Amino acid sequence: MASEQSEPNPRSTMMNASAGTESQAAATPATRRKAGKRVGPAVFVTSLVAAGLLGGGAAAGAATLWGAPTQAASSAQAAQYTPVIVNNTSSVNAVTAAAQKASPSVVTISASSGSSGGTGSGIILDADGHILTNTHVVTLDGQAQAAAIEVRTSDGKVYAATIVGTDPLSDLAIIKITATGLVPATLGDSSAVNVGDAAIAIGAPLGLSGTVTDGIVSAVDRTIETESSAAGSSASANAAQDSISINVIQTDAAINPGNSGGALTNTQGEIIGVNVAIASAASSSSSSAQSGNIGVGFSIPINVAKRVAQEIIANGSATHGQLGLSVQDKAPGTSEFTTGAEVAAVTPGSAAAKAGLKEGDVVTALAGHTVTDASELTAAAREQAAGSTVKITFQRGGQDQEADVTLGAATAG
Repeated sequence: MASEQSEPNPRSTMMNASAGTESQAAATPATRRKAGKRVGPAVFVTSLVAAGLLGGGAAAGAATLWGAPTQAASSAQAAQYTPVIVNNTSSVNAVTAAAQKASPSVVTISASSGSSGGTGSGIILDADGHILTNTHVVTLDGQAQAAAIEVRTSDGKVYAATIVGTDPLSDLAIIKITATGLVPATLGDSSAVNVGDAAIAIGAPLGLSGTVTDGIVSAVDRTIETESSAAGSSASANAAQDSISINVIQTDAAINPGNSGGALTNTQGEIIGVNVAIASAASSSSSSAQSGNIGVGFSIPINVAKRVAQEIIANGSATHGQLGLSVQDKAPGTSEFTTGAEVAAVTPGSAAAKAGLKEGDVVTALAGHTVTDASELTAAAREQAAGSTVKITFQRGGQDQEADVTLGAATAG
């Protein structure tokens, strides 16, 4: 049984390559069939060390996109800088055009704390200098509460940055620099993204700023589980408390450690996602080498990231919805088996209680997201702002029912 309040935790463990060029953990995925939705590994991301080596399991794992060889090498001033170069302007393609438009809005971020450090990526949101990135980038995978942050813009200039706020439940953060001539990104509409659409990743994999790769959108509305990057969080503590569930866009565009917080764009150069994790296959849990791209990367949809970013900029933090349920994956029991999140208990006075949900109900959809297990229900609720009123669909006694539910407020702890 998993509590919706504390985030359901899958049985698999996986790998985290957080903020820059190298950092990691190991993975043994559970393969689950998602009815009418997907088939594949449940993705769980953890981090062993902020500046260590990526371990791996025999099967596919997951890794966030950050790492850290040494503090000195992670400096934004030391990162390799190369602008997007077009040698033949009479012969360009859509990827070139998108890169030319979006690259000036993508920055390289370096974070350091003591002897630990690494490089990631970020997206300029406005002329005031607000930059969107991942929480695990600015907290060194949760190891630093007040890391020193540097930002290198596409023109090669380096600025000191301050942290405006972090949101561990979405793995998003806002930092700020003071600079002139910034180019804010053009944000797209992630709800309009289709499987098969072209996808272009821009960021600083392995510290190589201004790197452009392309592929397609492989899946939408994918749910992954990742270790919380709240400063001071620890995978060795209660794993159920330290993991988060997020919905992502999956892409086969090449993404590697250091792409964290960078842009996933469409062919118009509009940001459709914030790169956050990769699936990874390493040969051994004791491997000393960072595992890189295998064609399965994940990005937080920009519509979600935009809402979180706006709240952080306005208030220093973001809110997330909560139902107030203890749920478990629905196990087959009859010939009329329905996948979903089965309600094990309802907290008195909670959003779910006020909406009329009861023990034994099977939730099958929330806020337009299909729900086939406990993790998907958690991710769908967390994607909404606290206080949002959304539709919830559930089965009771074999009959479909629907209700409006006004979500409570989730906490990161």
